[in-house]
Amino acid sequence: MRTTVDIPDSLHRRLKRRAANEHVPVRDLIIRGIEYVLKEPARKQEKRARRVKLPIIPSKEPGTFYLDNEMIYGGIDFP
Repeated sequence: MRTTVDIPDSLHRRLKRRAANEHVPVRDLIIRGIEYVLKEPARKQEKRARRVKLPIIPSKEPGTFYLDNEMIYGGIDFP
C-alpha cells in the first residue's frame, strides 16, 4: 500500500543517514519502526490504565501544609 507521510526535515536527514550506514532502503527502516511500535501496544496501554487519582492521601482538612527542614529532620532517624 502506498501512503504519504510528512516527516520533519531534520528527522528525514537522520533517517537517510541511518539507512545509508546500514546499507538498507529508507523504506525498510520505516517499516521496521512501524513494526516495533505496533508489537508493544499492551505495555503502553497498561501504563495509561494506571492513572493516579489525587489526592493520594485524603485529608480531613485539605489545604496548604507547611513543612520546614526542622520538621523533616525531626521525623527522620539518621544513623
